Amino acid sequence: MSALSRRRILFGGAAVGAGALLTACTSNTPENNAQVNTNTDASANPNAAPGQKVVIGFSAPAADHGWIAAITDNAKAQAAVYSDVELKAVEAGADAAAQRAALSTLISQKPNVIVMLPHDGKELNAAGLEAMKAGIPVVNLDRAFPDAAAYRLQIKGDNFGMGLAAGAYIGEQLKAKGVTNPIIGEIPGIDSLELTQERTKGFNTALAQYGFKVANRRPAEFTADSGQAAATALLQALPKMDALWNHDDDQGIGVMAAIKQANRSEFFMVGGAGSKQAIDSISKDDTVLKATVTYSPSMASSAITLARLIGQGKGMSDLVELQVPKEITLASETITKDNAAKYAKLGF
Repeated sequence: MSALSRRRILFGGAAVGAGALLTACTSNTPENNAQVNTNTDASANPNAAPGQKVVIGFSAPAADHGWIAAITDNAKAQAAVYSDVELKAVEAGADAAAQRAALSTLISQKPNVIVMLPHDGKELNAAGLEAMKAGIPVVNLDRAFPDAAAYRLQIKGDNFGMGLAAGAYIGEQLKAKGVTNPIIGEIPGIDSLELTQERTKGFNTALAQYGFKVANRRPAEFTADSGQAAATALLQALPKMDALWNHDDDQGIGVMAAIKQANRSEFFMVGGAGSKQAIDSISKDDTVLKATVTYSPSMASSAITLARLIGQGKGMSDLVELQVPKEITLASETITKDNAAKYAKLGF
Protein backbone atom coordinates (compact mmCIF):
# COMPACT_ATOMS: atom_id res chain seq x y z
CA MET A 1 0.00 0.00 0.00
CA SER A 2 1.26 3.48 -0.79
CA ALA A 3 2.26 5.78 2.01
CA LEU A 4 -0.78 7.59 3.29
CA SER A 5 -1.47 11.07 4.46
CA ARG A 6 -4.36 12.17 6.51
CA ARG A 7 -6.19 15.09 7.95
CA ARG A 8 -6.76 17.59 10.64
CA ILE A 9 -9.91 18.81 12.33
CA LEU A 10 -11.06 20.47 15.48
CA PHE A 11 -11.79 18.22 18.42
CA GLY A 12 -14.68 20.63 18.79
CA GLY A 13 -17.98 19.52 20.27
CA ALA A 14 -17.57 15.93 19.18
CA ALA A 15 -16.49 14.70 22.60
CA VAL A 16 -19.38 15.59 24.84
CA GLY A 17 -18.19 17.14 28.06
CA ALA A 18 -14.60 17.27 26.88
CA GLY A 19 -13.87 20.41 28.85
CA ALA A 20 -11.44 18.43 30.96
CA LEU A 21 -9.69 17.42 27.80
CA LEU A 22 -9.14 20.50 25.68
CA THR A 23 -10.14 23.44 27.78
CA ALA A 24 -6.79 25.12 27.30
CA CYS A 25 -5.72 26.84 24.14
CA THR A 26 -3.87 24.78 21.59
CA SER A 27 -0.22 25.27 20.80
CA ASN A 28 0.45 25.63 17.09
CA THR A 29 3.41 27.85 16.30
CA PRO A 30 5.95 27.62 13.46
CA GLU A 31 8.48 26.38 16.02
CA ASN A 32 6.10 23.80 17.45
CA ASN A 33 3.39 22.96 14.97
CA ALA A 34 1.36 20.85 17.36
CA GLN A 35 -2.15 20.95 18.77
CA VAL A 36 -1.90 20.09 22.44
CA ASN A 37 -3.78 20.64 25.66
CA THR A 38 -1.36 22.51 27.89
CA ASN A 39 -3.71 22.87 30.85
CA THR A 40 -1.96 21.22 33.80
CA ASP A 41 -3.74 23.32 36.43
CA ALA A 42 -4.88 20.69 38.94
CA SER A 43 -7.15 23.19 40.70
CA ALA A 44 -9.17 23.63 37.50
CA ASN A 45 -8.94 20.00 36.43
CA PRO A 46 -8.08 17.35 39.03
CA ASN A 47 -7.15 14.91 36.26
CA ALA A 48 -4.23 17.16 35.35
CA ALA A 49 -2.45 16.53 38.65
CA PRO A 50 0.55 14.19 38.32
CA GLY A 51 -0.40 10.65 39.21
CA GLN A 52 0.60 7.07 38.56
CA LYS A 53 3.23 6.80 35.83
CA VAL A 54 1.81 5.61 32.52
CA VAL A 55 3.96 4.12 29.77
CA ILE A 56 2.21 4.68 26.43
CA GLY A 57 3.30 2.79 23.34
CA PHE A 58 2.72 4.67 20.10
CA SER A 59 2.73 3.60 16.45
CA ALA A 60 1.71 5.44 13.29
CA PRO A 61 2.73 5.23 9.62
CA ALA A 62 5.85 7.10 8.49
CA ALA A 63 5.48 10.85 8.90
CA ASP A 64 6.10 11.67 5.25
CA HIS A 65 2.87 13.61 4.67
CA GLY A 66 1.33 16.58 6.41
CA TRP A 67 -1.52 14.93 8.27
CA ILE A 68 0.43 11.87 9.41
CA ALA A 69 3.36 14.06 10.42
CA ALA A 70 0.96 16.13 12.51
CA ILE A 71 -0.48 12.98 14.11
CA THR A 72 2.98 11.94 15.31
CA ASP A 73 4.02 15.48 16.29
CA ASN A 74 0.83 15.97 18.29
CA ALA A 75 1.20 12.65 20.12
CA LYS A 76 4.79 13.40 21.13
CA ALA A 77 4.02 16.99 22.11
CA GLN A 78 1.03 15.99 24.24
CA ALA A 79 3.00 13.25 26.00
CA ALA A 80 5.70 15.80 26.85
CA VAL A 81 3.12 17.92 28.68
CA TYR A 82 2.64 15.24 31.35
CA SER A 83 5.38 14.48 33.86
CA ASP A 84 3.77 11.09 34.56
CA VAL A 85 3.75 9.90 30.93
CA GLU A 86 6.52 8.04 29.13
CA LEU A 87 5.99 7.64 25.40
CA LYS A 88 7.52 4.68 23.59
CA ALA A 89 7.19 5.29 19.87
CA VAL A 90 7.89 2.41 17.48
CA GLU A 91 8.38 2.56 13.72
CA ALA A 92 5.32 1.40 11.81
CA GLY A 93 7.32 0.29 8.78
CA ALA A 94 6.28 0.48 5.16
CA ASP A 95 3.14 -1.65 5.37
CA ALA A 96 0.69 -3.42 7.67
CA ALA A 97 2.91 -6.49 8.06
CA ALA A 98 5.87 -4.40 9.24
CA GLN A 99 3.69 -2.48 11.67
CA ARG A 100 2.24 -5.72 13.02
CA ALA A 101 5.77 -7.01 13.72
CA ALA A 102 6.76 -3.77 15.44
CA LEU A 103 3.62 -3.86 17.57
CA SER A 104 4.28 -7.45 18.63
CA THR A 105 7.65 -6.33 19.96
CA LEU A 106 6.01 -3.39 21.71
CA ILE A 107 3.37 -5.63 23.27
CA SER A 108 6.11 -7.87 24.68
CA GLN A 109 7.49 -4.81 26.49
CA LYS A 110 4.13 -4.46 28.27
CA PRO A 111 3.40 -0.73 28.18
CA ASN A 112 0.36 0.38 30.18
CA VAL A 113 -1.55 1.54 27.08
CA ILE A 114 -0.96 1.48 23.31
CA VAL A 115 -2.06 4.25 20.95
CA MET A 116 -1.93 3.25 17.30
CA LEU A 117 -2.91 4.63 13.95
CA PRO A 118 -2.77 1.51 11.78
CA HIS A 119 -1.73 1.36 8.13
CA ASP A 120 -5.07 -0.40 7.67
CA GLY A 121 -7.62 -1.08 10.41
CA LYS A 122 -8.72 -4.44 9.04
CA GLU A 123 -5.17 -5.72 8.57
CA LEU A 124 -4.04 -4.57 12.03
CA ASN A 125 -7.14 -5.84 13.83
CA ALA A 126 -5.18 -8.89 15.01
CA ALA A 127 -2.54 -6.66 16.62
CA GLY A 128 -5.24 -4.85 18.55
CA LEU A 129 -6.69 -8.16 19.73
CA GLU A 130 -3.22 -9.38 20.73
CA ALA A 131 -2.61 -6.32 22.88
CA MET A 132 -6.05 -6.39 24.49
CA LYS A 133 -5.70 -10.09 25.30
CA ALA A 134 -2.36 -9.27 26.91
CA GLY A 135 -4.18 -6.82 29.20
CA ILE A 136 -2.92 -3.70 27.39
CA PRO A 137 -5.72 -1.25 26.53
CA VAL A 138 -5.56 -0.06 22.92
CA VAL A 139 -6.52 3.40 21.68
CA ASN A 140 -7.29 3.08 17.96
CA LEU A 141 -6.84 6.23 15.89
CA ASP A 142 -8.58 7.09 12.62
CA ARG A 143 -8.64 3.74 10.80
CA ALA A 144 -11.11 1.67 12.70
CA PHE A 145 -10.64 -1.95 13.74
CA PRO A 146 -13.66 -4.01 12.64
CA ASP A 147 -13.62 -5.96 15.93
CA ALA A 148 -14.73 -3.95 18.97
CA ALA A 149 -12.73 -6.34 21.16
CA ALA A 150 -9.54 -5.06 19.49
CA TYR A 151 -9.68 -1.66 21.18
CA ARG A 152 -10.52 -0.03 24.49
CA LEU A 153 -11.11 3.36 22.86
CA GLN A 154 -11.55 4.39 19.27
CA ILE A 155 -11.08 8.02 18.21
CA LYS A 156 -11.87 8.87 14.62
CA GLY A 157 -13.03 11.67 12.42
CA ASP A 158 -16.53 11.69 11.03
CA ASN A 159 -15.78 10.50 7.51
CA PHE A 160 -19.43 10.25 6.50
CA GLY A 161 -19.98 13.70 8.03
CA MET A 162 -16.99 15.03 6.11
CA GLY A 163 -18.68 13.98 2.86
CA LEU A 164 -21.96 15.44 4.04
CA ALA A 165 -20.30 18.77 4.81
CA ALA A 166 -18.56 18.92 1.43
CA GLY A 167 -21.74 17.96 -0.43
CA ALA A 168 -23.86 20.43 1.50
CA TYR A 169 -21.47 23.30 0.76
CA ILE A 170 -21.35 22.45 -2.94
CA GLY A 171 -25.11 21.98 -3.09
CA GLU A 172 -25.82 25.32 -1.43
CA GLN A 173 -23.33 27.20 -3.62
CA LEU A 174 -24.72 25.73 -6.83
CA LYS A 175 -28.28 26.36 -5.70
CA ALA A 176 -27.41 29.99 -4.95
CA LYS A 177 -25.94 30.34 -8.44
CA GLY A 178 -29.08 28.88 -9.98
CA VAL A 179 -27.27 25.87 -11.45
CA THR A 180 -29.84 23.11 -11.89
CA ASN A 181 -27.87 20.39 -13.70
CA PRO A 182 -24.28 20.75 -12.47
CA ILE A 183 -21.24 18.77 -13.53
CA ILE A 184 -19.53 17.70 -10.31
CA GLY A 185 -16.17 15.96 -10.02
CA GLU A 186 -14.71 14.01 -7.10
CA ILE A 187 -11.13 13.06 -6.26
CA PRO A 188 -11.14 10.68 -3.27
CA GLY A 189 -8.17 9.07 -1.58
CA ILE A 190 -7.40 5.35 -1.54
CA ASP A 191 -10.62 3.64 -2.52
CA SER A 192 -9.95 0.40 -0.63
CA LEU A 193 -10.04 2.22 2.73
CA GLU A 194 -13.36 2.24 4.57
CA LEU A 195 -12.86 5.90 5.49
CA THR A 196 -12.72 6.84 1.80
CA GLN A 197 -15.86 4.86 1.09
CA GLU A 198 -17.65 6.56 3.99
CA ARG A 199 -16.66 10.01 2.71
CA THR A 200 -17.98 9.26 -0.75
CA LYS A 201 -21.20 7.87 0.70
CA GLY A 202 -21.73 11.05 2.72
CA PHE A 203 -20.95 13.20 -0.31
CA ASN A 204 -23.45 11.37 -2.50
CA THR A 205 -26.08 11.53 0.23
CA ALA A 206 -25.73 15.31 0.56
CA LEU A 207 -25.75 15.91 -3.20
CA ALA A 208 -28.86 13.76 -3.62
CA GLN A 209 -30.76 16.16 -1.38
CA TYR A 210 -30.29 18.78 -4.09
CA GLY A 211 -30.99 16.37 -6.94
CA PHE A 212 -27.30 16.38 -7.89
CA LYS A 213 -24.82 13.57 -8.51
CA VAL A 214 -21.13 13.09 -9.31
CA ALA A 215 -20.31 13.14 -13.02
CA ASN A 216 -16.79 11.74 -12.77
CA ARG A 217 -14.72 10.30 -9.95
CA ARG A 218 -10.94 9.65 -10.04
CA PRO A 219 -9.31 8.15 -6.91
CA ALA A 220 -5.85 9.25 -5.79
CA GLU A 221 -3.62 7.96 -2.97
CA PHE A 222 -3.41 10.86 -0.50
CA THR A 223 -0.17 12.10 -2.12
CA ALA A 224 0.53 15.21 -4.18
CA ASP A 225 1.78 13.17 -7.16
CA SER A 226 -1.28 10.92 -7.22
CA GLY A 227 -3.53 13.95 -6.76
CA GLN A 228 -2.01 15.62 -9.80
CA ALA A 229 -2.41 12.47 -11.90
CA ALA A 230 -6.02 11.96 -10.82
CA ALA A 231 -6.92 15.60 -11.40
CA THR A 232 -5.29 15.62 -14.84
CA ALA A 233 -7.40 12.62 -15.86
CA LEU A 234 -10.56 14.15 -14.37
CA LEU A 235 -10.06 17.48 -16.11
CA GLN A 236 -9.55 15.72 -19.43
CA ALA A 237 -12.73 13.70 -18.88
CA LEU A 238 -14.74 16.79 -17.97
CA PRO A 239 -14.02 19.71 -20.35
CA LYS A 240 -16.48 21.74 -18.30
CA MET A 241 -17.14 21.43 -14.59
CA ASP A 242 -19.13 23.32 -11.98
CA ALA A 243 -17.70 21.96 -8.72
CA LEU A 244 -15.04 19.56 -7.44
CA TRP A 245 -14.47 17.85 -4.11
CA ASN A 246 -10.94 16.70 -3.37
CA HIS A 247 -10.95 14.55 -0.21
CA ASP A 248 -7.47 15.47 1.02
CA ASP A 249 -5.53 18.73 1.23
CA ASP A 250 -2.16 16.97 0.98
CA GLN A 251 -3.07 15.40 -2.36
CA GLY A 252 -4.74 18.72 -3.11
CA ILE A 253 -1.30 20.25 -3.74
CA GLY A 254 -1.09 18.06 -6.82
CA VAL A 255 -4.72 18.66 -7.70
CA MET A 256 -4.15 22.42 -7.71
CA ALA A 257 -1.01 21.98 -9.82
CA ALA A 258 -3.01 20.07 -12.44
CA ILE A 259 -5.73 22.72 -12.43
CA LYS A 260 -3.18 25.47 -12.93
CA GLN A 261 -1.46 23.53 -15.70
CA ALA A 262 -4.78 23.01 -17.47
CA ASN A 263 -5.61 26.69 -17.01
CA ARG A 264 -9.07 25.86 -15.69
CA SER A 265 -11.06 28.21 -13.47
CA GLU A 266 -14.73 27.79 -14.41
CA PHE A 267 -15.49 25.71 -11.29
CA PHE A 268 -14.96 25.95 -7.54
CA MET A 269 -13.31 23.34 -5.35
CA VAL A 270 -13.71 22.04 -1.80
CA GLY A 271 -10.78 20.40 -0.05
CA GLY A 272 -10.54 18.05 2.87
CA ALA A 273 -8.67 18.00 6.21
CA GLY A 274 -7.81 21.63 6.91
CA SER A 275 -4.12 22.05 6.03
CA LYS A 276 -2.48 25.40 6.68
CA GLN A 277 -1.77 25.84 2.99
CA ALA A 278 -5.42 25.21 2.11
CA ILE A 279 -6.70 27.56 4.80
CA ASP A 280 -4.31 30.31 3.68
CA SER A 281 -5.43 29.87 0.07
CA ILE A 282 -9.09 30.02 1.06
CA SER A 283 -8.44 33.17 3.08
CA LYS A 284 -6.70 34.87 0.14
CA ASP A 285 -9.52 33.77 -2.17
CA ASP A 286 -7.29 33.80 -5.24
CA THR A 287 -7.78 30.22 -6.54
CA VAL A 288 -10.65 27.84 -7.29
CA LEU A 289 -10.31 26.45 -3.73
CA LYS A 290 -13.16 28.06 -1.78
CA ALA A 291 -13.59 25.75 1.22
CA THR A 292 -12.23 22.71 3.02
CA VAL A 293 -13.94 20.31 5.43
CA THR A 294 -11.98 19.44 8.53
CA TYR A 295 -10.48 16.17 9.76
CA SER A 296 -8.01 17.03 12.47
CA PRO A 297 -4.82 15.31 13.66
CA SER A 298 -5.53 16.89 17.04
CA MET A 299 -7.15 13.51 17.66
CA ALA A 300 -3.64 12.21 18.44
CA SER A 301 -3.22 14.73 21.25
CA SER A 302 -6.59 13.73 22.64
CA ALA A 303 -5.63 10.06 22.31
CA ILE A 304 -2.57 10.56 24.51
CA THR A 305 -4.58 12.49 27.09
CA LEU A 306 -7.22 9.77 27.20
CA ALA A 307 -4.67 6.95 27.17
CA ARG A 308 -3.14 8.53 30.29
CA LEU A 309 -6.53 8.56 32.01
CA ILE A 310 -7.18 4.95 31.01
CA GLY A 311 -3.77 3.93 32.34
CA GLN A 312 -4.52 5.66 35.64
CA GLY A 313 -8.02 4.22 35.87
CA LYS A 314 -9.65 7.64 35.62
CA GLY A 315 -12.60 8.99 33.68
CA MET A 316 -13.23 12.35 32.01
CA SER A 317 -13.99 14.80 34.79
CA ASP A 318 -16.88 16.51 33.00
CA LEU A 319 -18.71 13.21 32.55
CA VAL A 320 -20.73 11.38 35.18
CA GLU A 321 -19.29 8.03 34.05
CA LEU A 322 -16.19 6.81 35.87
CA GLN A 323 -14.42 5.56 32.75
CA VAL A 324 -13.32 7.05 29.44
CA PRO A 325 -15.96 6.35 26.73
CA LYS A 326 -15.53 3.49 24.26
CA GLU A 327 -15.78 5.62 21.12
CA ILE A 328 -15.34 9.29 20.20
CA THR A 329 -16.15 10.68 16.77
CA LEU A 330 -14.94 14.16 15.87
CA ALA A 331 -17.19 16.62 14.08
CA SER A 332 -16.32 17.81 10.55
CA GLU A 333 -16.58 21.55 10.11
CA THR A 334 -16.51 23.66 6.96
CA ILE A 335 -13.79 26.30 6.58
CA THR A 336 -14.57 29.16 4.20
CA LYS A 337 -13.21 32.65 3.66
CA ASP A 338 -15.64 33.87 6.32
CA ASN A 339 -14.17 31.78 9.14
CA ALA A 340 -10.66 30.97 7.85
CA ALA A 341 -9.02 33.33 10.37
CA LYS A 342 -10.60 31.38 13.21
CA TYR A 343 -9.18 28.08 11.96
CA ALA A 344 -5.80 29.35 10.76
CA LYS A 345 -3.95 28.42 13.97
CA LEU A 346 -5.22 24.86 13.63
CA GLY A 347 -3.92 24.27 10.11
CA PHE A 348 -1.24 21.59 9.81
